Formats: sequence, C-alpha cells, structure tokens
Amino acid sequence: YLLITGNYWAFTLTDGALRMLVVLHFHQLGYSPLQIAMLFLFYEVFGVITNLVGGWLGARIGLNRTMNIGLAMQVVALSMLLVPAAWLTVPWVMGAQALSGIAKDLNKMSAKGSIKLLVPGERQGTLYRWVAALTGSKNALKGIGFFLGGALLSVVGFKASVAAMAFSLALVWLSSLALLKRDLGKAKHTPRFRDLLSKSRAINLLSAARLFLFGARDVWFVVALPVFLAQSLGWDFWQVGGFLAAWVIGYGLVQAIAPYVTGRRGGEVPDGRAAFGWATLLAIIPATMAGLLAREYPAELVLVFGLMVFGVLFAINSSLHSYLIVSYASEDGVSLDVGFYYMANALGRLLGTVLSGWVFQQAGLGACLAISAVFVALAALISLALPRHAVPVPGAP
Repeated sequence: YLLITGNYWAFTLTDGALRMLVVLHFHQLGYSPLQIAMLFLFYEVFGVITNLVGGWLGARIGLNRTMNIGLAMQVVALSMLLVPAAWLTVPWVMGAQALSGIAKDLNKMSAKGSIKLLVPGERQGTLYRWVAALTGSKNALKGIGFFLGGALLSVVGFKASVAAMAFSLALVWLSSLALLKRDLGKAKHTPRFRDLLSKSRAINLLSAARLFLFGARDVWFVVALPVFLAQSLGWDFWQVGGFLAAWVIGYGLVQAIAPYVTGRRGGEVPDGRAAFGWATLLAIIPATMAGLLAREYPAELVLVFGLMVFGVLFAINSSLHSYLIVSYASEDGVSLDVGFYYMANALGRLLGTVLSGWVFQQAGLGACLAISAVFVALAALISLALPRHAVPVPGAP
C-alpha cells in the first residue's frame, strides 16, 4: 500500500505541475483559451482509451507492471518538452500530452484497482477509508503541483522546470522497478477483449454519473478559471497557481475525511441515495455563482467563496464515487471494472476540457458555471437509479 501510494503521489505532483506550466506558459505566449484547451485534447482522448484498454492490460499482466509502465511514459512525455522552443508546436505538445494522459490513467487505474485487492472483501468501512485516503492525498499533492508549476515558471522558466521534474520522476520509476515486485490484479482467467465493456448495471450507472460529475468540474477549472484570473482579474502566475493549488489541496483534504462526513449513525457505508443527495447539493453552487456573476456581483468574491463551497461538496461526491466503484468491482479482474469506470471519468474530463476553452471564449466564465450546474444535476438524476443498499461496517454498534 505504501509503495503504491508513494508512486501515485510522485506521479501526481509532476502531473499537476505540468498542467499549470502548460496553461500559463502558452497563455503567456499569446495562445487563445480554445487553443490552450486543444493542447489537452489528446491528453483526455488517450485517457479515455487507456482506461478501457488499460483495465484489460492490467488483468493480463498485473497492476504493478501497468503502474511502472505509466511512470516510464510520464518521464518520456516530460522529456519531449525539453526540445528547443521552436519545436514546441501545437502538434508536438499535443503528442507529449497524449503520452502524459496515457501515463496518468495507467497509474491511477493501477493504484485504485490495487486497493481492492489489499483489503478483505467484508471490511467495507476499511476499504472506504483507504480509498478516501489515497484519493484525498493524491488531490492534495496535485494542488501542491499546481502551485509548484506556477512558482517554477516564475523562478526558473519552463524548460528548467520540466527537466527537474523528468529527472525526479525517473528516480521514482527506477525505485519502483526494484521494489514493487508483487503481482496484483491478474485475472484468474485470461480476459478477452470483449470483456472491456462492463456488464454490471450498477457500474454502468455510476460511470455515467461520474462522466457528468467530472465534466462539471473541468468545464470551468481546466482553462476558463486560470485564464480568467490572469486576464480579467490581473492575477500573476504565483497568485493563479497558489489559488488553484489551495483549492485542490483543500479538496483533497476533504476527500480524505469524507468517510467521517458521509458515515451513517448505524455504521453503514454510503449507497446510491447518498450519491444522489450530495450531487443535488453540489448542483446548487455553480448555478448560484453563475447567477451572481450575471448580476455583476464582484467576480473575485464570488469565485473565491463560491469555489470553496463547490470544492468541499465536489470532494465528498468524488470520494463517495471512488468508494462505490471499488466496492462494486469484481475481485477477479478488478482492473476491468475500474478501468471502464475511469474511462467514463476521462470522457467527462475530455468533454469539460473542450467546453472550457470554447464556452469561455464565446460566452465567458458565467456560462461555464451554468453548464457545470446542468452537468451535476444530470449526475444526480442518474444516481437515483444506483443500488440503495448499504453494507454494515464490521464492528459497528
């Protein structure tokens, strides 16, 4: 568990820093919001493919190997950005982001799937806490990565920042090759390619809800928010990176404690009713923010306080979903179910990323927030059909 978590942490730190470096560096070079969004298009497209095929691959060769492959690919993706500035064309950067997207989702699928195999099936409360701790700590580190990316860009520049991250992650990859030996996640029966699609109604519904949940976040978060803060509010790179870092760190901390927030008095873990209730609460926040911006309330105040509340509620929703997918997944070939679910997650991010650049360029941040509210409402409606049974936590009174 510590080896897997350590690998996931190291990868996430570089992933968050790289995201902020690319957004701010290419904004500085004069790229439009839609052009910046397009830089991440392959990142998200290949994330969709990787989660689907990666689950099948993990079931065949083991999750420890898919995790190490992901680390190696991220080192290559970072190294691709060390070429002379004249080579950093849109197609080249999109290619580097495609590799990074494959690497990220191989790493995440491997880490989340492995947890299912490290906790006995009857200990659902422990499983929820372990998944929440892994997911929460990962997002806190991603936030630190955002801050690190903005800070490094201001202090040492783009190329030196990327070189330092590539070297550090290469050391982590070599350590993982030496230490992470245990086979995890190999299916007892060799999975066929047609097994990629989930046959479970609960997983299909949860995957659809996850698609809209993450589309709702990324439609304002990926491009619209950092560009709005820099362009319309005049924030510098330190402030933009620091604000987004604080948001994601806080979001990660709330994810880690979500089991204590959503726990039932009878010692039960959450079910479909909890997913519906928390999503309904979340939908109110972006809708309110969009309305306040339309009425010309101070944008800085609306964004800072509104996104704090959004972050808390989104973290609880995300953590709850992360537990439910691991709980629903079959132990034999767990990576197939987890991979299918995170394919939907990546599809939501892809949809949100493209809309974030296009809608912001056409109609502004308020429109992005309005779309976010609609997406969360759809996630809530889908959650109504999720199984409504809770598994008692062993040892509960």
